[in-house]
Amino acid sequence: MASVPHAESYYAASANDKVERSQLTQDIDSDVCIIGAGYTGLSTALHLLELGFSVTILEAARVGWGASGRNGGQIVNSFSRDIDSIEKTVGKQNGKLFGEMAFEGSRIIKSLIAKHNIDCDLKDGGVFAAINPKQMKHLEAQKSLWEKHGHMGHLELLDGNDIEGVVDSKRYVGGLLDKSGGHIHPLNLALGEAKAVESLGGQIFEDSAVVKVEQGDNPKVYTEKGSVKAKFVVVAGNAYLNGLMPELQAKSMPCGTQVITTEPLGDELANQLLPQDYCVEDCNYLLDYFRLSGDKRLIYGGGVVYGARDPADIEAIIRPKMLQTFPQLEDVKIDYTWTGNFLLTLSRLPQVGRIGDNIYYSQGCSGHGVTYTHLAGKILADAIHGQATRFDAFASLPHYPFPGGHILQVPFSAIGAWYYTMRDKLGV
Repeated sequence: MASVPHAESYYAASANDKVERSQLTQDIDSDVCIIGAGYTGLSTALHLLELGFSVTILEAARVGWGASGRNGGQIVNSFSRDIDSIEKTVGKQNGKLFGEMAFEGSRIIKSLIAKHNIDCDLKDGGVFAAINPKQMKHLEAQKSLWEKHGHMGHLELLDGNDIEGVVDSKRYVGGLLDKSGGHIHPLNLALGEAKAVESLGGQIFEDSAVVKVEQGDNPKVYTEKGSVKAKFVVVAGNAYLNGLMPELQAKSMPCGTQVITTEPLGDELANQLLPQDYCVEDCNYLLDYFRLSGDKRLIYGGGVVYGARDPADIEAIIRPKMLQTFPQLEDVKIDYTWTGNFLLTLSRLPQVGRIGDNIYYSQGCSGHGVTYTHLAGKILADAIHGQATRFDAFASLPHYPFPGGHILQVPFSAIGAWYYTMRDKLGV
């Protein structure tokens, strides 16, 4: 039995694959050693294996144990800051490159599902829901921006009547449907990708926390009971590195998000709540997100705990949010509650780079991890293979330490979040 089981989530309870992989107990060689068996590590491994590299993944707990197996399961395009924001930082030419990459993650996910026959309840279609006219204006601008960057034929603005045909709630004045978005059972996606890694000859060791990374021409990665000598190392631990690489910590902060899952609602009620079976997220700074599971439960998430402390009563935080959206669920029982960490950066853009010549990393998806991590895997694999244009574009993004360092990053972020939450409430 692995010493660290999955969080007690709906996803873990409904996982397709309960296989437990062995611990690393020997010294081995591999072209690439990847730290972390979440989406970033798994996507990197799959792309590297297709390029002919030998790959070993070391996972401290279980495949998909962190955010990859606990998130809201929504396939959302672009990044946590949109393409226009990035363009202001990097200029027109690199902005165009980010515009091309903004929609690639969802395509990678869907192609991996098809290629490796992964059973993870894939459904097409995601909706951004506007709570006030200001947010609706923002969605109109987002549609124009995304179409300018080539995302044509996928987007549809929804007025007040349209959105009532998508979500049975009085909260929204309109929305934007992205038909190329969608939703999945996130843990089953990770487990399916892990199986695909192994089918291509990759090795995955669970219960194998990395304790030290020795840099050099052939870096060596140590666990408690073994080691991997490699030509390249990929650090893909995101919010769960636990101080392993101090140089990656100052400019990022783990944050917790909470999720609840109802009892099965039955076809009639489920189809009434979300008739098109799209996933939905609102446009608030601290947003709510929800969707139906494959067995017709409502999965509802939201809230941010800065510094990633686990709240004592998750249901007390999220259930009122769910009832504000769907008061008709007053008597519905909550079967599962859990929390998971994502990594926030001050810029809300991912941090990608290299330590020395051969240790690569990607982290800090800032809440947009499902699609970004799959793109990151392709970019990291291409860079290791010698095609670094897109890697360099990400690596050139400026990143700043949180004001006051680790001691003050939580209160400063909470104050910022309060400010934006008040703006959302006032619709200004």
